[in-house]
Amino acid sequence: MAENDGQERTEQPTPKRQQEAREKGQVPRSRELSTAATLLAGSGAFLILGEPIMRSLMALMAGGFRVSREEVFDTSSLATRLAQGLLDGVWLSAPLFLLSIVAALAAAVALGGWSFSTEALTFKPEKMDPVKGMGRVFSWRGVVEMFKGLAKFLVVAVAAMLFLSLHGDEFLGLGAEPLMQALAHTGSLIGWAFLAVSMSMLVVVAADVPFQLWDHNRQLKMTKQEIKEEFKQTEGAPEVKMRQRRLQMEMAQRRMMEEVPKADVVITNPTHYAVALRYDQREMNAPVVVAKGADLIAARIRTLASENDVPILSAPPLARSLYHTTELGEAIPAGLYRAVAQVLAYVYHLRQGPIYNRDGETPGLDDLPIPDDLRRD
Repeated sequence: MAENDGQERTEQPTPKRQQEAREKGQVPRSRELSTAATLLAGSGAFLILGEPIMRSLMALMAGGFRVSREEVFDTSSLATRLAQGLLDGVWLSAPLFLLSIVAALAAAVALGGWSFSTEALTFKPEKMDPVKGMGRVFSWRGVVEMFKGLAKFLVVAVAAMLFLSLHGDEFLGLGAEPLMQALAHTGSLIGWAFLAVSMSMLVVVAADVPFQLWDHNRQLKMTKQEIKEEFKQTEGAPEVKMRQRRLQMEMAQRRMMEEVPKADVVITNPTHYAVALRYDQREMNAPVVVAKGADLIAARIRTLASENDVPILSAPPLARSLYHTTELGEAIPAGLYRAVAQVLAYVYHLRQGPIYNRDGETPGLDDLPIPDDLRRD
C-alpha cells in the first residue's frame, strides 16, 4: 500500500509499532476460529452432558405440569413456579453456555493474545459514514469475506449431506422406536451431527488463521521513512548521539586525568601505552588502575605524572598487559600481583634513595613475571 509520499510499506513492523497497535486493540483475530471453537466446545459438551441435561429438563417439564387444584386458582403461586422453572432450566443449561464462552475467549487469546483497549471501544462517528461503509463492503476485504461466507456454506452443506447419507436410515427409523428410546436416539444423532458440522469448520479455520496473521502484519508494515523517524524518536538523531558520546568521553577523560596526580606510579610502553596505578593498603585489597590511554592520551598521562612528581616507569610488557586486561577503576588481575608488587617496591625504594630523579623517568625493570595468558604483544 502506498503512503502519501509515494513510499511503499516494505519494512517489517518494529516492536514499538506492534506494541502501539496492541495498545489500540489492533491484534490479529479470526472470527472463524472463535466460531469453530465455540461450536466444537458446545457439541462436545452436548455429547458428554446432553443425556443427563435432557433427562433433568424432561423431569423439570413433567413437574411443571403437575399442579394441584389450589395452585391453579392461586395466580401468585403459578408465577412463582414459572420463574423457578425458568431459573432451573437456565441453571441446567449453564455448563453448555459456559464451555462455549470459555472456548471462544481461549481461541481469541490463542491467536492474538489478551488485549483490552478503551480506544477500541470509543465511539467513532466516521464509522457511521455510509459512503465509507459502502467502500468497506466493496473493498478487497469485503470480497474476501464474501468468499469466506460461500466457503462456509459449502463446507457445512457438504458435511451435513455426508452425515445424512451415512445416518439417513437411523433418522427414518426413529418413528418405529419407543418414545423414550427415540428421544434418546434423536439427541445422540443431533449431537453427532452438530459435532460433524462443527469439525467441518476447521477447513475454513485452516485457511483463515494464516490469512489473518498475514493481513495483520501487512497492515503494520512500515515505510523506510517511518523506520527512520521511529529510530530518531527512540534513539535520538545520529548527530545528537555522536555529540553526547563525545561529551561523555571528554568528561570521562577529564575525571580520569584528575586521578593521575593521585597515582603511585605510571607504567609506560614507553610511548604507546601509559597506565597509572594507585594502591592504598588500608583501603584496597590490590592496586587499582586509575588512568590508562594510548598514544596522545598516554602522552597526556605522562605529562601530568611528570608535573605532579608521579614516578614514570618503562615496563612495556606489563604496560600492555595492564592496558588490555584491566578497565578503569578495576583492581589488577591476580596474575599480575607479583609483577606490580616488584614495581611498587622499586618505586618506594627510589623515593627513599638519592637516585630518584623527580624531573625524568625512572629506569625500567627487566624480566617482570607476567603469565602467558595475560601477555599482549
